[in-house]
Amino acid sequence: MTEAIATDIPETPEAESTKAAGRKTKWIEFSDGYLDRTPVLQFAMTAILFGIWAVASSLNDVLITQFKAVFSLSDLATAFVQSAFYGGYFLIAIPASLFIKKTSYKIGIIAGLSFFAVGCFIFFPASRLVTYEVFLFAIFVEAIGLSFLETSADTYATLMGPKRLGTVRLNVAQTMNALGLITGILLGKYLVFQDSNLHAEMAKMAPDAAKAYGAEQLSRTLEPYKYLLIVLAVLIVLFAITKFPKCRPATKEGTVAKATLGETMNYLFHNGRFWKGIAVQFIYAGAQTGIWSFTIRLALNQGGASMTDRDAANFMIISYIVFFVGRLGASYLLSRFRETRVLAIFMIGGAIVLLGTAFLPGMTAVWFAVAVSFFLGPGWPTIYSRTLKTVEDRRHTETAGAIIVMALVGGAFLPTLQGALSDASTMQFSFILPAIELAIVGLYFITEFKRDKYTPAQLKDMAEKDETAE
Repeated sequence: MTEAIATDIPETPEAESTKAAGRKTKWIEFSDGYLDRTPVLQFAMTAILFGIWAVASSLNDVLITQFKAVFSLSDLATAFVQSAFYGGYFLIAIPASLFIKKTSYKIGIIAGLSFFAVGCFIFFPASRLVTYEVFLFAIFVEAIGLSFLETSADTYATLMGPKRLGTVRLNVAQTMNALGLITGILLGKYLVFQDSNLHAEMAKMAPDAAKAYGAEQLSRTLEPYKYLLIVLAVLIVLFAITKFPKCRPATKEGTVAKATLGETMNYLFHNGRFWKGIAVQFIYAGAQTGIWSFTIRLALNQGGASMTDRDAANFMIISYIVFFVGRLGASYLLSRFRETRVLAIFMIGGAIVLLGTAFLPGMTAVWFAVAVSFFLGPGWPTIYSRTLKTVEDRRHTETAGAIIVMALVGGAFLPTLQGALSDASTMQFSFILPAIELAIVGLYFITEFKRDKYTPAQLKDMAEKDETAE
């Protein structure tokens, strides 16, 4: 049977009762967890979450620049911001999946928003203590909430509609990610950074004056988080009062099909393609995080003392705009062409552009670092969706999705290696590492060509033929 059959015939009592009741809801849930159509309001609310966690990720790039100056950190030490952030993702993803399995995607999202709010709140005492470690703890708690959100929303978005369009849906939702990144860097530019070079300013001061000035600048990091707390409170209320589909696999009797953690791990252990996808996601996450973590630092290095923090932030704003354009373009291409071909071109193209960042002189290198964001657009969501599709037994969806989210820990390890390479050579040359990483991801998609036989249009035709036959 083709994969579309499961999305065309209601098989659960819930689906039948919904139909008989004159569609009390605007969707039918099938036995594999997918829906017959995409509920617009619920999908839009879920997509907003992609923007919310992107704001936090984008602010990390601002914090890295701020912390380096105030705490006199090496490039390696600044990378611990991402280690705390993605370490939280790694440690909490499996517990989050178990929580979601026992409750629902909706409750998992509410829990994630709540933990995220707690992490934002911890920034307030951290700014008074002026201690790098306390800031790292706040970022870690923030990441606990974001791990709940990603474990819920990434999988949820793929399930909110016909199965054949799961990758396209996730790429559309991830478009909000790009808007969140732009919002985060704008908040950092105007609420955290000043129109000066903080590192150069502090270098001119006496030690005590520099320490006091640094503490004053750290207090500016609170401003974006005040607004985030308000937005999070509103979202918690909205999710609490809105009805959402369950999107859970069901048995023939209509009960939700479940599997123990041991059964799931045993099933996944024998799924080689799943673990190959995990490895590729780990590498991709490290590449993207490394590029964005050090772009502002690269601009400050290449631009010299005349380059202010706000000027350097402009390069990240442009990077995220380019990323947004790349994601829109990729979403269109993915709706028409085979995803492996599209992704192979994007990833190899990104690797080539990064060679320019590593070796071209002056500010040209910075502009190449900006340009590579175009090629990052479809990376994470397509790898996620493709890896999740290897899990044919839908009872294991939540845990499998959580393990894919855990692959974000690549953003904790690989940028640290890039920071160490920067300390040992130059910031510019360190971009050779993400170039190699993107090339590896591109090669993965080339090896998947043989498994990607149909375009979206061909899959749609096959689904319609199956529906007619039934």
